[in-house]
Amino acid sequence: MQQVIWGFADVELLPLRFLVVVSKVGGHVFGAFDMEQAPPAMVGFCFAIPGVKSGRPYLHSHMLGVLPEYHNAGIGRRLKLRQREEALSRGIELIEWTFDPLELKNAFLNIERLGTIVRRYSENQYGVTASPLHGGLPTDRCIAEWWLASPRVRATLAGKKAEPHPEDRIAFPADIARIRSEDPERAREIQKANAEKFQRAFERGLAVTGFARTETEGIYLLEPWQ
Repeated sequence: MQQVIWGFADVELLPLRFLVVVSKVGGHVFGAFDMEQAPPAMVGFCFAIPGVKSGRPYLHSHMLGVLPEYHNAGIGRRLKLRQREEALSRGIELIEWTFDPLELKNAFLNIERLGTIVRRYSENQYGVTASPLHGGLPTDRCIAEWWLASPRVRATLAGKKAEPHPEDRIAFPADIARIRSEDPERAREIQKANAEKFQRAFERGLAVTGFARTETEGIYLLEPWQ
């Protein structure tokens, strides 16, 4: 499934035994299944590994993927909500994960549908990979913080997310996926320029709290955050 979703080379695949260990040492592994197939077929999965931050336990959600033919069916969000439910049942209040800021659909899900915030940016987090989805670019990542029991997250999940009051905006072309595929050099220029904008904004104490979409752009909205 990792190869179908991300196109990883064999050497980049995580083995099953690693996921077994994750499930036994404080992390979790969840699958999404098409129950209309016989036998039921896995169509998506996610997993998170345990960590400690400032002396408190949290989870780092390392992978979430859904088979291409099942995209846009809400499966990714449902997997995330299952992660939240399980974490809260153990008293864990924070799940973090990384996401590619060039993946605008993911940004919308993370920020507008789940209520995450972003205060950190990691350049080339995983090194350059063989995945066609990464287009040979450095694996720059935003780090999403999902404060599971916060008023912000509760309101967002209830469809009542507060409107941000942005002091800064960082925009990507709406067709950045096409640009990355057809013109990697231009995509890298956009990635690099916006990496600098993210870093400067975070140094000023701003956080990504909203994401807006127009016909031509996907726009990260940033405002002060304590």
